Amino acid sequence: MSGKTITRADLCEAVYQKVGLSRTESAALVELVLQEVTDCLERGETVKLSSFGSFVVRKKGQRIGRNPKTGKEVPISPRRVMVFKPSAILKQRINGIVVPDEKE
Repeated sequence: MSGKTITRADLCEAVYQKVGLSRTESAALVELVLQEVTDCLERGETVKLSSFGSFVVRKKGQRIGRNPKTGKEVPISPRRVMVFKPSAILKQRINGIVVPDEKE
């Protein structure tokens, strides 16, 4: 594992290198895509990216938790959480399995 974290700047640079847009246009494109994904998730919509995976918003109800220090029960308020579910193709690629009909 390389341990490298990919940042927005890295994504912008990749778009700049591979698509041929200017650095400013590349940054704007990345920001637009991320903003659209964020807006959809805020509305509770599922974002499905073919051959990559799905971002799903789930509702969690109120429940009783426990303070690990004191052992005292405390209520945990209802909230929404986001879950990422990778596609089968992404799982295969991560595990080094060649996916047929994959274009590079």
